Amino acid sequence: MRYRLAVAGLGLLATALLFYLFPMPAPLAMPPADQPAQHVSTYRWQHDAAWFGGFSGFEVTPDGEGFFAVTDRAHLVRGRLHRTGGKITGATLEAQQRLVDKNGKVERYPHDDAEGLALDADGRLFVSFEGAQRILRYDTWESHATWPSYTRAWRALGSNIGLEAVAVDAAGTLFTVPEGVLRGAYEALVYRRHPQGKWQQPFTLPLDGAYRPVGADFGPDGRLYLLEREFHWLGFRNRVRAMTVTDTALRDIETLLETPQRRHGNLEGLSVWADDSGQIHLTMVSDDNFLPVLRTEIIEYVLTD
Repeated sequence: MRYRLAVAGLGLLATALLFYLFPMPAPLAMPPADQPAQHVSTYRWQHDAAWFGGFSGFEVTPDGEGFFAVTDRAHLVRGRLHRTGGKITGATLEAQQRLVDKNGKVERYPHDDAEGLALDADGRLFVSFEGAQRILRYDTWESHATWPSYTRAWRALGSNIGLEAVAVDAAGTLFTVPEGVLRGAYEALVYRRHPQGKWQQPFTLPLDGAYRPVGADFGPDGRLYLLEREFHWLGFRNRVRAMTVTDTALRDIETLLETPQRRHGNLEGLSVWADDSGQIHLTMVSDDNFLPVLRTEIIEYVLTD
């Protein structure tokens, strides 16, 4: 395991160096103009603190200004986005803290690998973890974690390919999709938990290519939006699909965005919201893996249709 992690780390470092020294020429890096989602802004988010980086979950408040973000070392932050001419031009950090368990104890390795973040209509936050696979709920900023429930099926998930994407719909039903699938598999498992219920695995998510689910959110239109990532040694490709969720299946799956390789970095967090005109925004954050040659960026696209 340590050998594989070391090899993966060296490969990631080499890729990061490639990004840094040889950025993709802008005309080649632009996604097709006929896609439903069009790029609005890319903002490099920086902060001079040792804990800053590794952002894997992101949620924008309904007004499009407030945000929450979580790192894969169990740091939770709260802040405000600033826009000029519709473009993100700043991000103010208002508060930050370590995630704690139900007893108020700080989450530490191997229980601190937070990956997904969801915000419900009551302002509660749900955080998914891989490694020690689970989802915790935080009712307020000051709250200790509550345990919404757990399923033994998650014990079969790999330590670094576990619960990445988590989302909550308007009725308070939780959905989570692990990143990992077996070699040659064409579908990913989708887990669902109704309020006060138990985790179920009612249907699967069709996959294609090497894309793997890493982030999810329910939009104001009620559809489930899924952020997916594909990695080659030359860099990342990113994709966003939207779909209708029924009791028994995911239907009407539509690709909204598919970026060329190295257009963006390691996008992992997705938040979907609508502005005052009703236009839907896809706001994403990139995970820099705590490497100085990678960037933490807040990326935003809008749906033009």
